[in-house]
Amino acid sequence: MLYVHIPFCHRKCTYCAFYSKATRGSLDSFVEALCREIEARGEPLRRVRTVYFGGGTPSLLSPAQLQKIWDCIGSRFDISEAEECTIEANPENLTPDYLSALRAMGFNRLSIGIQSFRDADLRRLNRVHSSVQAVEAIKAAQKAGFDNISVDLIYGLPEQSQEDWEENLRRVEQLGVQHLSCYALTVEENTMLFRQLEQGRLVVATEEMVEAQYNALARWCEHSGFEQYEVSNFCKPGFHARHNSRYWDRTPYLGFGPAAHSFDGSCRRWNVSDIERYINENVPFEKEVLSAEDAYNEYVMTSLRTSRGIEKRLVDPRFFPQLEKQIKKYISAGLIAETAEAFRPTTEGLLHADGMAADLFV
Repeated sequence: MLYVHIPFCHRKCTYCAFYSKATRGSLDSFVEALCREIEARGEPLRRVRTVYFGGGTPSLLSPAQLQKIWDCIGSRFDISEAEECTIEANPENLTPDYLSALRAMGFNRLSIGIQSFRDADLRRLNRVHSSVQAVEAIKAAQKAGFDNISVDLIYGLPEQSQEDWEENLRRVEQLGVQHLSCYALTVEENTMLFRQLEQGRLVVATEEMVEAQYNALARWCEHSGFEQYEVSNFCKPGFHARHNSRYWDRTPYLGFGPAAHSFDGSCRRWNVSDIERYINENVPFEKEVLSAEDAYNEYVMTSLRTSRGIEKRLVDPRFFPQLEKQIKKYISAGLIAETAEAFRPTTEGLLHADGMAADLFV
């Protein structure tokens, strides 16, 4: 697994707390630095099954810049049998020529950051594209030959009614995409949204409204042929995100770029969240060796966010008795269903996965 972080955006969304920079001035220097890191850490005989370009907004890079990164990856890793190569993109960048270039490079999966099909929501979120551009981008991607398309939507938005949210879901179904990532709006400090709320300029949705919209999403899945395989991820059968699913399995991976994380099975490493330092220094990073407790807590946290749940055979035997005792209250409450092989969250339980996981930590 390879992850490539492109930390640039046209402008910052109101809700975004991820490391990214609303500038394009140093893209060429960044690409050079990124290739240096890939060359330094690459392993020519290492076979790669999935590649993911995330951000930020990877589609801000030109086809030539992306091709340079792609060629660098190909020179340092064996990607000849890569089964899933994803790039995140925003609708305003997805012209027919750009999409054709992505296909020619080897990308076979597209993740489009739409967030809403309503212009009022998009303006409130400080998005660049319009609802018309969102629809046009999906249709253009399909025409370019992409048959594995994911779109991102956010629910629990300020002034978003239940009907508004359900209309977003109907648009997804009408457009015939294969994958949907839906996120409940969270208000993070140091974001424009946080400041707007502090100033009383916006009112966020109540917990009851968020839960109602989540339940509408669950009902929509039942009749539209989508299956929920993780708290925020839904797909047509056979179209789960293979790359992201392996994060939740704690599969080792390499991450390149500022703020990118890597995991080798026992140690986590993360690059400095500073584009200038990344470009001008020798990839400064920090790392942490996981204890047995850390590894257990990570497994509980990630597995409870999936439909597979906590597989009993994968739980460290030292912690299983405590888990078995603590989880009983969630089974009684209907949030967890126990089988001979696993503790699996119910549809309602997935909504409370993070809270349950924190309670089950050692």
